[in-house]
Amino acid sequence: MGNSLIVTIDGPAGVGKSTMAKRLARLLSIPYLDTGAMFRSVAWKLGEGAWEWSEDRLENALADFEYGLSGVGEDSVLSLNGTAIGDEIRTEEVGMWASNVATLPVIRTFLKRAQQALGARYSLVAEGRDMGTVIFPDAPHKFFLDASVDERAHRRFLQLQEMGKPADLAVLKEQIAKRDDQDRNRAVAPLKPADDATVIDTTDMDREQVLAALKEAVA
Repeated sequence: MGNSLIVTIDGPAGVGKSTMAKRLARLLSIPYLDTGAMFRSVAWKLGEGAWEWSEDRLENALADFEYGLSGVGEDSVLSLNGTAIGDEIRTEEVGMWASNVATLPVIRTFLKRAQQALGARYSLVAEGRDMGTVIFPDAPHKFFLDASVDERAHRRFLQLQEMGKPADLAVLKEQIAKRDDQDRNRAVAPLKPADDATVIDTTDMDREQVLAALKEAVA
C-alpha cells in the first residue's frame, strides 16, 4: 500500500456501507472506493449467465477491463475503461448477478488485483465484503457494519424510493436474506469481520451516530 491511508468498511447488503464510506472519505479528504460497484459492473458488462462461462472465456473478457478512480468522498467517480459507472448497475437483478459472479475465483482474483492496484495509487476508504480480510489485510483501520435483515430491507426500500424505482419490501427482505446466505457461506472469501476489525451493529443507530463512531476510531 506504500504511504497510502487505507480504511476498510465491510458488511452485508443494505447495511449502509456506501453512505458511511462516502461521508468518512469526505471527512478524510480522500477517494471512496465502491468495490461492490466493481462486482456489479463486471456482472453488468459481461451480462446474464456469465457465471456459467468457462474460466478461459471469463479471463479473455476481463483482460479488456481497466478501472480508474477520481474525486473525493461522495464525489468520487469509479470508471471502467474510461467511462464512469452509473445507475445502470444498481438494479436488484444486477445485484443478484454480481452475487453469482462473486463466487467465481477467476472474478475475485481479477478484482482483488484491480482493487489493490487502486489502493497502491490512492489513499481511500474501501467499502465491500472482504476489504479487511482479503484485499487490504494490513489496513490500519478496519470496520464491519451490521444490522438486522428487517432493518436493512427497510433502508433499501427507502433508498429505491428516493431513486424513483419500484420496490416491494417483502421481496427486498427475501433477496437480502438470500444474498446473506450466499455471501456468508461461499467457499471463497466468505463475508465475515476481520479478526482486528471494529464491529458496529447499526440496527438502532442513525447515520450521524454511525459516522461519529467511525470518525472517532480513525482519529
